Parts: sequence; structure tokens; C-alpha cells
Amino acid sequence: MSNTVNDQGHDTVAGTSESTGTSESTGATGTQTAYFAGGCFWGLERYFQNVDGVTDTTVGYAQSQVASPTYEQVCSGATDAAETVQVEFDPARVSLRTLSLLFLEVIDPFSVDRQGEDTGRQYRTGMFYTDDTQRAVYIAALEQLVDRQPQRPAVLIEPLRNFYPAEDRHQDYLINNPGGYCHVPFAAIANVKRRQKYVERIWDLTLEQFAVTQQAATERPFVNEYDEEFEPGIYVDIVSGEPLFSSRDKFDSGCGWPAFSKPIADSLLTEHEDHRIPGRDRIEIRTAETQIHLGHVFNDGPADRGGLRYCMNSAALRFIPRSRMEAEGYGDWIAAVDD
Repeated sequence: MSNTVNDQGHDTVAGTSESTGTSESTGATGTQTAYFAGGCFWGLERYFQNVDGVTDTTVGYAQSQVASPTYEQVCSGATDAAETVQVEFDPARVSLRTLSLLFLEVIDPFSVDRQGEDTGRQYRTGMFYTDDTQRAVYIAALEQLVDRQPQRPAVLIEPLRNFYPAEDRHQDYLINNPGGYCHVPFAAIANVKRRQKYVERIWDLTLEQFAVTQQAATERPFVNEYDEEFEPGIYVDIVSGEPLFSSRDKFDSGCGWPAFSKPIADSLLTEHEDHRIPGRDRIEIRTAETQIHLGHVFNDGPADRGGLRYCMNSAALRFIPRSRMEAEGYGDWIAAVDD
């Protein structure tokens, strides 16, 4: 986001809103309001606008020491304001916890006064609360973040002191200027509706499951849960529960991880080039729906089964024995297990 002054001069400020820190999180229509500072407010607003359940957004300046500041005043550093997005949402459709986790995923939560190419105090990150309930949700989200990435977050958790809507030209900026500057990846904006369906379940995974599915880590061979599991049943996505592999296609490859000759359906998986290990190019396997990392596929599998070896991480899967498939709602998949 450029800090240069608009050649056309200042627009009229679109009203102001003050908060004393008392609860204003619930609106008259049952909607609630949250405030997130995550660098340039253009991109962060567009990200939240794509979340199912967000009913309205306003970009503006929070925690300002100057009443009704202009964009130019904020960029000068004279106001100590933070570029912030006011997010109105329907809690029946999206929880504050989901919004908080999506926010932490799309910013760099460890960067001080910087997001993307933007540097300055106005680009600091924060979750500004209006009541104790919001504060508790934000603190819990940061605690989970620290569990997964043991660093000190730069995200501030503070009571909202004030919020002033920004000039009209900044509202809905990326809707009005689709090719405009955005520090938030457009892929994240496009995918956020899908991500929100699973983000709470993903953050509730064990640390190993999270590292494998979200950071493409590899569990230890031979000592994982399903390497030596050959009971009839199906293996489902640890996040969504979608069936991915059948015991009928599982074989002992000797590699130390669960190996399958094929998935239940090719459309359930996606393939991605993996060049992380020098001199050893691989094909990574992810799920099509939740997009979690499963493992890799190799062409050294049994020739009589098609020649492929889907080498998967147990931590990305949950095994459901055939004897429990009906009770757990997988009765329609029994035919995929039986010979």
C-alpha cells in the first residue's frame, strides 16, 4: 500500500466511531463486530469479505491519538493509529474463533510493524476487543499459535479505544480496483470460504497431525499408527472424514509408512511437484477438498496393482474398521472394502 498522498486531495471522512472498551460486539440484528489490524487494510478487508457469514466490513483507523485522522496523518506516524478492518458477522454462520484463526493464518503474526512490503507503525497487527468474551477468544487463538510455532507473536490484544472509518476511496478498495495493491495472496482470498469450513478442526489437531497436514512434515517411519494395520476398513481424511483409501488397496511396502496402490477415487486427491529435497524430486499428494498434505506417490509399487505406491502419513488419516463403518455413517462405503 503506497504512503503517497492522493493527487486529488483528501476525501471527506465517512463518519467516526468511538469505543470506550464496553461491549458493542453484538448488534441489534444479532450480528457481532470485531476489529482486526493486519497491515494494509485493503487486502485484509477483501479477505474477510469472502468469508461466509461476514455481513459488512469497514476499513479505518483504530487506537488513534488524534480524532478523525486522515490517511495522510496516519501514514506520517503522528497519530499512532493502526490500519484496521471492522468486521460485522453473523455468529450463527461464522464464529469469532474461526475469524481469529483465519486472521492469524493470513498475516505474518511474528512480524513487528510490517506486513508484506509495508513497513510502519500503522501496519502493526492486533485484535482489538470490546468485551471480555472477545478477549478470551483472542488469547486462546494466540496460545494455540504459540503451541504450533514457539515464537513470541507480535499480534497485540488490546481493548478497542476508538475506531474512525477511513476515507471513502479506501472502502471496498479491491472490489472497486481489482488489480490494486494487495499484500494478502489472492489465492488465500479465493480459498477462504473453503478454509473456514475446516480451520477450527485443523487447529484442534495434535501437534504432529498439524505439522504433517499443514506444514508437509513427515512422521517417523515404522512407529506410526497405521504402518502395520491391515484389518479391513477405510482410511479417511483426518480433518473432513472423507473416505480416501481402502484396506483392499493397502500393501506392505517395507517403507515404514502406510502404502496404497490407489485411492478410492482419483478425484479425491491432487498432485503437486515437490522440489524441497535437492536431487530428489517428488510428487506430493494432497486432498482435493481440505487440501491437507497426505504424503507422496511413487512409481515403484506392485506391477500387478498398477505400479504406484501412495506413501501416506498415518497422522493425516483416521482408520475406521469395517466392523464400525455402518455405525459411524460409512455403510455406503462397505463395497469399497469387500473383495
